[in-house]
Amino acid sequence: MLRSKISGIGMYVPRNIVTNDDLKKYMDTSDEWIQERTGIIERRYADRTGETTTTMAVEAASIAIERAGITPQDIDFIVFATLSPDYYFPGCGVLLQRAMKMKEIGALDIRNQCSGFVYALSVADQFIRTGTYKNILVVGSEKHSFGLDFSTRGRNISVIFGDGAGAVVLQPTEEEDRGILSTHLHSDGEGAEILAMYNPGTHANHWGHYADFKDAPIAEMFMSHEMIDNAQNFPFMDGPSVFKKAVVKFPEVIMESLTANKLNASDISMLIPHQANLRIAQFVQQKLGLRDDQVYNNIQQYGNTTAASVPIALCEAWEKGKIKEGDLVCLAAFGSGFTWASALLRW
Repeated sequence: MLRSKISGIGMYVPRNIVTNDDLKKYMDTSDEWIQERTGIIERRYADRTGETTTTMAVEAASIAIERAGITPQDIDFIVFATLSPDYYFPGCGVLLQRAMKMKEIGALDIRNQCSGFVYALSVADQFIRTGTYKNILVVGSEKHSFGLDFSTRGRNISVIFGDGAGAVVLQPTEEEDRGILSTHLHSDGEGAEILAMYNPGTHANHWGHYADFKDAPIAEMFMSHEMIDNAQNFPFMDGPSVFKKAVVKFPEVIMESLTANKLNASDISMLIPHQANLRIAQFVQQKLGLRDDQVYNNIQQYGNTTAASVPIALCEAWEKGKIKEGDLVCLAAFGSGFTWASALLRW
């Protein structure tokens, strides 16, 4: 039976380090305030004009492809997860295919925000298992710094996020008890507006009053001067509500993956949680009874890089020798939608 294995992994974070103290130039905040609520000390911001979500993905993908021992021309499918694409459309998948001079292969864009990479991995896993493709590039990349409100008004959100990219090459294996054992995906749209960026969009206030615009017989409602003047083009988050949901669904979906494979939390060699908030990760660790050496967190250095956070943390943990062949690795994420997911794999 075919299974999917990660045969190459890479990450990229911009050179520009932005500390909590640096953010004090733009908003009323402090290093103590940010660390206490999120655990974040610093994050990376992409070059304003020299780097995009796609170019960062190219950097991470190049490393993953080289480590897999193949070339960009060997890739036969792309799954690209991001909430911050270069363009509203087309998606980043085709831009990556063009930039890396790949063949005319399929490119699929995933819009599942913080759960994006795990969702993307699950999709790619199905193509590998069925024998449809042999070398799939799975990417998570984000350039948040372009779309945040860097004022005291937006500090609860803007201090959390950073930029970066991670990528893996997925290939088939017939080795028993190797590779991705199972993936588990969930959603609950009842909380869709609790963590969202409403504008620009086509909702026309159907779900609630999220935008100001002048009524018009055609057009003029996708984006308006009123939305910009009233700062309605920035993300919104009800932090406490997100936290309450995350600390329930995170451990739940991790246990789902373990139960499906007749394993226990103590069997986990390394848990790679989405880097949403260090306090959430610590709660989940305590809930599952995991030791510090069984959980990898790097939100302190990179902030929340949304779809990129899981592959960045996975790559960094592997590069540091914290993940070895035969280890049981669990990936888990929770985010906007709400969506949450887990993947269990034998390295």
